[in-house]
Amino acid sequence: FHLSQLLFSVSLSTVLSPQPKFRRILPVLLTAAAVSGSLSAVSFCGFNGRVGFKGFASGLFYASFYVYKRRWVLQFPIIQRPLFFSFKMGIPSAIVRALKLSAAAYLFSALLLVFLPHHFSADLKLGNFFTQHIISYAACFSMFLCWELTHHLHQVLHTKRFIFAPPKGSAAAETNPSEPLLATLEESSPASLLKYLAYLDLCMVCENNVDYWRRAAFFEETGETYKRVAAVCLSPLEQLASKLVQGFEGSSDDKIFSISDQLQSPTNPRQNSKCHELVNDFQVYTWSARALASLTSRSRKEDRFGVAQLSGSNAAAISTLIACLLAVETLMGKKISLQPSHQLMGAFSTKSATFSTGRRDVRTGKRRDDPLYSKAYAMADVLRTSIYGIVSAFHHEMLNSAKAGLLEKDWITSSKPPFGTRELLLQKLHLFLDFQAS
Repeated sequence: FHLSQLLFSVSLSTVLSPQPKFRRILPVLLTAAAVSGSLSAVSFCGFNGRVGFKGFASGLFYASFYVYKRRWVLQFPIIQRPLFFSFKMGIPSAIVRALKLSAAAYLFSALLLVFLPHHFSADLKLGNFFTQHIISYAACFSMFLCWELTHHLHQVLHTKRFIFAPPKGSAAAETNPSEPLLATLEESSPASLLKYLAYLDLCMVCENNVDYWRRAAFFEETGETYKRVAAVCLSPLEQLASKLVQGFEGSSDDKIFSISDQLQSPTNPRQNSKCHELVNDFQVYTWSARALASLTSRSRKEDRFGVAQLSGSNAAAISTLIACLLAVETLMGKKISLQPSHQLMGAFSTKSATFSTGRRDVRTGKRRDDPLYSKAYAMADVLRTSIYGIVSAFHHEMLNSAKAGLLEKDWITSSKPPFGTRELLLQKLHLFLDFQAS
């Protein structure tokens, strides 16, 4: 029994990943679960051809369900708790799921026995028949419960925050405490668990005051560290915008909704699979946006040398966040256009322009039950909250720039944005200043 659990645990460690893409190594889980199920059944009920086959079928059923539900994808918790408390919280749901799966797997294995050769179907007395089936179901439930607890334990251990910093008070902490984190973010593989943990650590450092000494090191006098931190935060967001632009296939009337149509048309599996590729790194995108917004907001009070403003990182942050928000809103099917001759802030008038949305009248509604729409809606909410955080911190400065006609110069980058135009970004920023962006 312990050997079967070890085999299953090793297979889980091999296949678990933060990426929802189907992995070639997943068939290993099917084999390991089937063999582990057979060994578990034999250890519970003794050596018997029928029992061994039931365990094999149950393991195959569990592995198929595991792959179908994409449970190999690591889900990072919103709130980081102690390991034991996080594990304890998942025990009730593991018991309930084990009960349901064991019942379904038992019926599945029983149906398979119908097609077995006759020598597997020996006649039994009625009492022995019920006893054997009760023992078989109990063994199946125990096996699934152990697997569910093993899966939950792996989830807790793999998604626990790892601190990429030298010990506080050491020589490395005094000289360059940010180097381990930045080196991991810049050099690790894009789809690796290590990079996900590094982005999680960066987000928590930027948002919380527990590791204030680490965040203070970002604002060192030369400004090089802050530029590197801003770059690793901007890179995933720019990648998100570029992926969406590629999916839109240009800005013509017939193509601008090539992705947003898929929120309404689930009948095209090829397009849907292409569209779902855009949200594979959803967790990294949210951590990047939150870290960038928190760091930019806190730079107003914590940046003693003014490196954030002098390096142009503040303008790059607000421009990239707004561009990503516009791209995600276009994905959701929202109308994106410049308002002609509309007075914003009482001191600014946008130029009359057209940002084609194409055939808006035939888009009567969105399939809000679609998983892609849920991801896009959540991403838009994170981006909107991040932008409001920066606007709230620099509201007075932005108002003065708007009145002087310098808002575009001070807060919008001169380079071409990842999505949309500079005029469109400026108009959206005015909506945020009016607290009217939704």
